[in-house]
Amino acid sequence: MGSKRPTLYVISGSHACRTAMLMLEHKGVDYRRVVLPTGPHGLLVQVLGFPGNRTPIRQVDGATHRMLAMLDRVGTVPALRYGEHRVQHNHEIARFLDREVPESPLFPADSKRRAAVEEAEAWGDEVFQMAARRIVLAASLHGLDALRNRGGKGRLGALLAPSEMLRRFASRGARMSFRVNPGNETRLLGELGGMLERIDAWIEAGVLNGDELNAADYVIAPSIALLSYRLDLQSQIGARAAGALVDRVVPEPRED
Repeated sequence: MGSKRPTLYVISGSHACRTAMLMLEHKGVDYRRVVLPTGPHGLLVQVLGFPGNRTPIRQVDGATHRMLAMLDRVGTVPALRYGEHRVQHNHEIARFLDREVPESPLFPADSKRRAAVEEAEAWGDEVFQMAARRIVLAASLHGLDALRNRGGKGRLGALLAPSEMLRRFASRGARMSFRVNPGNETRLLGELGGMLERIDAWIEAGVLNGDELNAADYVIAPSIALLSYRLDLQSQIGARAAGALVDRVVPEPRED
């Protein structure tokens, strides 16, 4: 790795970026965090030497529309520079870290248990992460008062941008990118209960929130943390086993 500290490039309040941060901390890696402006971050990571994606990596309602495909091809965060290596996407970052820093593994050694963790990790990354993003963006349709601290403070910090003016602007762009509108908010909220039940079942089975935290915990808990910004979801989350998971992995920040 040389003398340079690893650097993780993120955007403000991103649940996906928090996953990478948690995995680095799990490994005890001393890293530097650089917060890029939301929006131009894709172009900036390309300038920093990270490749874009040849094919789209995210879907909305089972498909990738033109705007989302363009964003994916430009570049995404989290983006990790580790020595001479440049690694993007939490799936790859988790496995890279287990190779480079074998201590405190992110996956169980037992093959059956690992398969269960990888199933939960993939669902958390490919399905739940997008659902949480869209559900919280839908709240912004009603104004920032629908969000805890107007989205300016919480388990993940300020969402999208520290400035409220920039947060409003960025949320409008994000709603377009992820196809969030008044017509689909009810459906998105209706699907959430089943997703939380799935998480609770994994917790009951010991796949999540076990004695040793794993990659799936670090993928799923930040999405629950993001959902907790919606004032109308806080009691629903807190009453579930999923609420105990997020309290453990992404606790409330200390008040100054």
